[in-house]
Amino acid sequence: MSDNMDSDTKGYSENIQRAITALQNDEMILLFDLEGREAETDFTIAAKAVTPADVRWMRKDAGGLMCVALDPDVSEQLGLPFIADIMRDATQRNTSLEKIVEKGGDLKYDSRSSFSIWVNHRDTRTGIPDNDRALTINKLGEIVDRTLNGEDVHFGSEFRTPGHVATLRAAKGLVHERMGQTELSIALAKIAGITPAMVVCEMLDDQNGRALAKDDAKQYGKDHNLVFVEGEEVVEAYDIWLSSQ
Repeated sequence: MSDNMDSDTKGYSENIQRAITALQNDEMILLFDLEGREAETDFTIAAKAVTPADVRWMRKDAGGLMCVALDPDVSEQLGLPFIADIMRDATQRNTSLEKIVEKGGDLKYDSRSSFSIWVNHRDTRTGIPDNDRALTINKLGEIVDRTLNGEDVHFGSEFRTPGHVATLRAAKGLVHERMGQTELSIALAKIAGITPAMVVCEMLDDQNGRALAKDDAKQYGKDHNLVFVEGEEVVEAYDIWLSSQ
């Protein structure tokens, strides 16, 4: 799909069109999942677009965990596992892990998590400063892009684990299988025609330490000229996008 698609002919809402334009312009948006699920708003931006200043912005104004959501097919090609599967395998050597490994029904908001491995790019030093994390995030976006372009890439030659950037493996069916920010952000990337590697970082409340209330997140978006998108809007747009493929 062209990055300069004519959104008006797609039937997308005005808000989704604004989000698409922002992502295509390498800008940050705010993404809310769903009431009754996590009910959280995440800073969301394309991995390839992230700068050290963006990492600092998310660290200071969002405050949650910085993760990179990855396309499910590319994750499979790169051999990226779910961390829960790694831990289940590890219980064969360390039985004390059995009681702490995620099981079906453990999560109050979902059937399972999307966490894969935590990585640093091999060109980083410690991996945690803003410039190091930005580099790792950029390189994750690049390796997804190269994989989609048919290049034979070797993940381990560029990244090491453990590291300081969490990767998330999106569900195969995206929002039709799971409604996390992982799947919502990748669905948005596909709609926008950008590389499906997206940074998500939860917004937390400085006063009570909980997830920032939706109305407060919306106000932050207005104050900082950021598009605020709800998960239900993304699902509707994704269905329109799918029907056009």
